[in-house]
Amino acid sequence: MKYYLIAGEASGDLHGANLMKALKTEDTNASFRYFGGDKMQAEGGDLVKHYADMAFMGFTEVLLNLRTILKNLKSCKADLLAYQPDVLILIDFPGFNLKIAEFAKQHGIKVCYYISPKVWAWNQKRVLKIKRIVDHMFCILPFEVAFYKDWGMDVDYVGNPLLDEISSFSPNQDFRAQHRLTEKPIIALLPGSRKQEIERLLPVMLGVIDEFKDCQFVIAAAPTFTAEYYHQFIGKSNATLVFSQTYDLLHHAHAAVVASGTATLETALFKVPQVVVYKGGAISIAIARLLVKIRFISLVNLIVDRKVVTELIQEDCSKEKVSAELKLIISGQARTQMLDDYDELSLMMGTAGASERTAKLIVKYLSLSK
Repeated sequence: MKYYLIAGEASGDLHGANLMKALKTEDTNASFRYFGGDKMQAEGGDLVKHYADMAFMGFTEVLLNLRTILKNLKSCKADLLAYQPDVLILIDFPGFNLKIAEFAKQHGIKVCYYISPKVWAWNQKRVLKIKRIVDHMFCILPFEVAFYKDWGMDVDYVGNPLLDEISSFSPNQDFRAQHRLTEKPIIALLPGSRKQEIERLLPVMLGVIDEFKDCQFVIAAAPTFTAEYYHQFIGKSNATLVFSQTYDLLHHAHAAVVASGTATLETALFKVPQVVVYKGGAISIAIARLLVKIRFISLVNLIVDRKVVTELIQEDCSKEKVSAELKLIISGQARTQMLDDYDELSLMMGTAGASERTAKLIVKYLSLSK
């Protein structure tokens, strides 16, 4: 069968690649065309557009890049019609993907959505539109099943694909030596993969280094940027830069400062105590505070449904507050409690196999519809 996938971010590229691998096992005649990245391209098929040209963060950034976004939408719709896939598989990235889902539905193309849009966070009535334009929704967060059920929509909970990636991870035992790291405790800095995130968060993260003489700091760098780009922020700070080795970094880390997003959940699943940080544009944050209806921004707190990790947002995201929270989780009762809460989180998340379960369901549903 012919599959058309759309992933607009680094995490979507990772999950899309794993899903493609699983689909090839279920369907030996599978062919792929997609918006994605390097990991999906490594699985074969045709890459139409790289996510690096698509990911814009926040209300303001979207408005500033509206012409590019509209151009991408137009080219995607034309390409979708030309390819005529058996199914369109959308991976998160709702601002773009929900528009494509509506277009596909109008043209009789089956729509599967892998990794639900965060409709539970704001404007929940969007579920009514999703019910109309999405044939099958595959959720990766445990609480989403009950949420959709309250809106009269049946969805499949397939587990979280991060568990797949982590379970297949084999740590590099020479990580410290290769990066000239000592045996001092490592503090991991995960400033995100978007330019706006890095520029707002990395200076704050680096600002705490002098307070922790007995630790060493390592930055998880995104492969879409160069070392020179990061060094403009690092300057004379005593921080080590590593590319495309986030899991190795987390495996060796004692604690972490993490940009809000998927990385907060990854950090928790690696059992690394963390401080979660976030800074957005002033206008974007003002709009978000009016619209967003959730108590937390980190996936860890959302899933457990109580405060497990501290979230320092906007004006609270300062080097003084980050430093104070980091000191609490390096040792002592706060660290012990967080690790206990992580054990509860792991139980709630279930087991690995999300990609395989999703692939089996997609092929099954397509077979039943023929």
